[in-house]
Amino acid sequence: MKIAWESTGKGSPLLLIQGLGYGRWGWDPIVPGLDDEHLVIAFDNRGIGESDKPEGPYTAAQMARDALQVLDEAEIDRAHVFGASLGGMIAQELAVIAPERVDKLVLGCTTPGGPEAVPMPEVTLALFAEAASLAPEVALRRFVENALGENPPAELVDELFALRVLNPPDQAGWQAQAAAGMGFQGVDDEITAPTLILSGTADNVVDYRNAELLAARIPGARVELFAGAGHLFFWEQPDACVRILNDFLA
Repeated sequence: MKIAWESTGKGSPLLLIQGLGYGRWGWDPIVPGLDDEHLVIAFDNRGIGESDKPEGPYTAAQMARDALQVLDEAEIDRAHVFGASLGGMIAQELAVIAPERVDKLVLGCTTPGGPEAVPMPEVTLALFAEAASLAPEVALRRFVENALGENPPAELVDELFALRVLNPPDQAGWQAQAAAGMGFQGVDDEITAPTLILSGTADNVVDYRNAELLAARIPGARVELFAGAGHLFFWEQPDACVRILNDFLA
């Protein structure tokens, strides 16, 4: 399996795992604030970007093994791990499949999975239902706006929209990744890594109340919330995100 990855910076290794439909470019706002203290490793999940796009559906556990492959190729024995959204599900699987490879764990805008998790907000379900009747670029802009918080700046919407247009996901790969997210029922074993859970209080994609549910399942985990931020809180409040990450990973 070809998994495209890159690294920058120096210091303690930090592996970044993106969510559905986003390649490694999705970390651009926070990498410059992290790579002074960390060797930051970002990659394209299977199904997107420059990585292979095998036939799906995928599972989060399968994608966690891809993350292990990246650590192996980078010759990293142990790393901090930050996963967002679907990447947070993958990171949970990684933490139980190979706990010896995970130092500290950060889970952003994600869910514990299973029937007890708070379901996807109605506004996003309605947008998925409506999208087929919209022009593609109109639907894409609506999804970008929906991933941000309260009253997102127009320039941020424009920037993300332009990046999404420049980096269109492979349709089959997107569906295969989506199956991994929809099929995630939580991890089978206890997560033992020190864990920080991050979420925006205006997340329209993964209800932020899942953060506390997730913390209740991980001994010693703590939650940090970004007031008014949406699903892409690390785009909306990058400086605060970097500060919290660097403090936790120190």
